[in-house]
Amino acid sequence: MATRQLTQFDFHHVLAETDGLSLVFFTSPGCGACRHLKRILEEQADEFSSIHLFEVDAQQEMALTREFEVFHLPALFLFQNGQYHAPIQAEPSPGSLWLAIEEALAAEPQEAP
Repeated sequence: MATRQLTQFDFHHVLAETDGLSLVFFTSPGCGACRHLKRILEEQADEFSSIHLFEVDAQQEMALTREFEVFHLPALFLFQNGQYHAPIQAEPSPGSLWLAIEEALAAEPQEAP
């Protein structure tokens, strides 16, 4: 699974032009839980191949970190057809992530932070 880095300068523009499902992953280099989740996503690339994965360095991109009210890492946010849909909270396992994504999609889209 190819992960694309986003910055405050291209975040909204890139996501607005991305069709389908997108998962935005707020992380930082020193975050062990973030490395663990990223490893799971990479190992299960086939399972998550239908989802665009974007990464934001929470330490470098403080404007986005504040905008999305990220207080704990890793933080995941689901977008559908370029529009914010919901935060994703799940155990770092493929089954839990898919279940959380499916539950979020079954619910009405939330208002963007």
